[in-house]
Amino acid sequence: MEKQKDLALKGQLPSGTVWQRMKWKFINKKEWQLWLLVLPVIVFFFILHYIPMYGIQIAFKNYSISRGMGASPWVGFSHFEKFITGPMFFKLLKNTIVLSFYNIIMGFPVPIIFALLLNHLRLNKLKRFSQTVTFAPHFISLVVMVGMLYLFLSPSSGVVNSVIERMGGDRVFFMGEPGWFRHIFVLSWIWQHSGYEAIIYLAALTAVDLSLYEAATIDGASKVQKIFKIDIPAILPTLVTMMLLKVGRMLNIDYQKALLMQTALNQDTSEIIGTYVYKTGLINAQFSYSTAINLFQTVINLILIIAVNKISRKVADESLW
Repeated sequence: MEKQKDLALKGQLPSGTVWQRMKWKFINKKEWQLWLLVLPVIVFFFILHYIPMYGIQIAFKNYSISRGMGASPWVGFSHFEKFITGPMFFKLLKNTIVLSFYNIIMGFPVPIIFALLLNHLRLNKLKRFSQTVTFAPHFISLVVMVGMLYLFLSPSSGVVNSVIERMGGDRVFFMGEPGWFRHIFVLSWIWQHSGYEAIIYLAALTAVDLSLYEAATIDGASKVQKIFKIDIPAILPTLVTMMLLKVGRMLNIDYQKALLMQTALNQDTSEIIGTYVYKTGLINAQFSYSTAINLFQTVINLILIIAVNKISRKVADESLW
């Protein structure tokens, strides 16, 4: 069988059926159920992610709906130059990077800490209750969640301002203050998604051999020592993978939430690349220009994930590829 496989890979397989010639190159007949299972995913990504790549060409064209994609004239990199040399470039880049870094620095450790605490919690009822309470907000609609923020933080009838006033403070228009936008954005993200992301780390912790905890207990290790000596090394590959994925989407921070939270008063900090692309492309109908900005954003994300992956491979010996 091994000899047949080697011959197949070299293209020297003796005469036989077509299936015998191709099964080692493309698919194992015994694994057809697995390929059938993954087929919907392949079709999904091909239709929604690869076929639309054909439209990237309008970033290099002066696209006209009447002429169509093929007949629109080529303009090269003029749209990219317009964006980079434009007055909004540095403001958009700064707001996007600052908001993304803030979200990673504050939001990334919370699910990890929560998962580590749950892993060492022995009261099963309290553990299940905590998981349910923190997991449920993930399923709240983004529009509903932002609406809740407007209600809770309202300067006239919001709960938060009522508490501030009772404590002797002055009411604050949180959603209209540029300085409060990033804090509200990040803290609401932590509240909504930290419980959901903790599931990934809890799943990784289930693979830890229980005998390690027993040996550590016999040696007199505390729970903190078990976390740093057993848990964190065990989930390190998962940590690196999640960090790389977050860095790879650094400029693709949730623009829909930013757009819903945006007001005329907080645009100094809430205007990011994603909201600018939405307004330019869909509202102002500058399709080529907005596509060029989005493509620029994607290229930067690709460069970031490649660079961080290389650094991670050298420093922590863990990487995506």
